[in-house]
Amino acid sequence: MGAILAKGLEETDTLWPDVRVAFGWVRRAAAVLRNKKGSDAAGVRRRYRGLIAAIARHQRASGRLSGAFDQFRKVTRSSWPGLFHGYDVADLPRTNNELEQFFGSYRYHERRCSGRKVAWPGTVVRGSVRLVAAAATRLRPIEAADLVPSDLKAWHDLRDRLERRRAVRTLGRRFRRDPVAYLRPLEESLIKQALPT
Repeated sequence: MGAILAKGLEETDTLWPDVRVAFGWVRRAAAVLRNKKGSDAAGVRRRYRGLIAAIARHQRASGRLSGAFDQFRKVTRSSWPGLFHGYDVADLPRTNNELEQFFGSYRYHERRCSGRKVAWPGTVVRGSVRLVAAAATRLRPIEAADLVPSDLKAWHDLRDRLERRRAVRTLGRRFRRDPVAYLRPLEESLIKQALPT
């Protein structure tokens, strides 16, 4: 085992200086985002912007990993508008994967109930309702009285929106199944509208 480890260290010896430099930048970014000073969003944004500028200036020092910092800066730029919002909201937990775990748990239970190996396609149509229901059932048991809509108009509006989304999805499925048959009645109605009466 010692010989294998020694050989691996010997063959990767030239990579370690680049890794040390890159890891130093990542640690500095994590320290800025951890915000132990308790700065507001503007302060964290200013410090992070300075760090990103420093990374851009000294990127070549990370050698073969400099391309990774191009990607890092690109992703940071794309998520910049919402990156610092949480620093101005009191008691908002930092990113800790709870939301990702929630959606993962929902996918797991959905697959387990349906027997599917992939996510249920109906989540696109009914996800706004199903996810809220999944979250609500974690808080406490749901009773019959909870199922009675408190605002009948809002409930009808929600049902209408879900039905419209389902209808659009059904039309898309019909088109994918047989595009010619789907387009024929549309063409006929268009021709009838265009002909003079």
